[in-house]
Amino acid sequence: MRFVQTDLAPSPAGHYSQAVVHGGLVYVAGQLPIDPADPKAAPGDAASQARQALDNVRAILESAGSGLDHVLQMTIYVSDIAHWPDVNRVYAEMLGEHRPARAVVPTRDLHYGWLVEIQATAALKEGHA
Repeated sequence: MRFVQTDLAPSPAGHYSQAVVHGGLVYVAGQLPIDPADPKAAPGDAASQARQALDNVRAILESAGSGLDHVLQMTIYVSDIAHWPDVNRVYAEMLGEHRPARAVVPTRDLHYGWLVEIQATAALKEGHA
């Protein structure tokens, strides 16, 4: 088991790792749309938050030896299902033709008032352990 930590994504705010690698898989913890270069930046709309959360997932995956094109499953939490069209549009742009299994979970409130949180499981790229 290997724990992943990159400065290109927000540092964990609790007792967890950005990701854990085990058995050829990368398990990425839920990522809020926090900009690691400016953690106190204004949140923005659902689309910009989805883009930042996916950028954080991508940075962690790449640090682990994977990428968005190796995602097997993604869970997306949205604070209101009304945000889903904007989130889905950004998701489709960023993942392109790659279509992993996915769940969308509408919630009431996310931590710190964010609108989006994304968690993923991905395969490692060939040659990475």
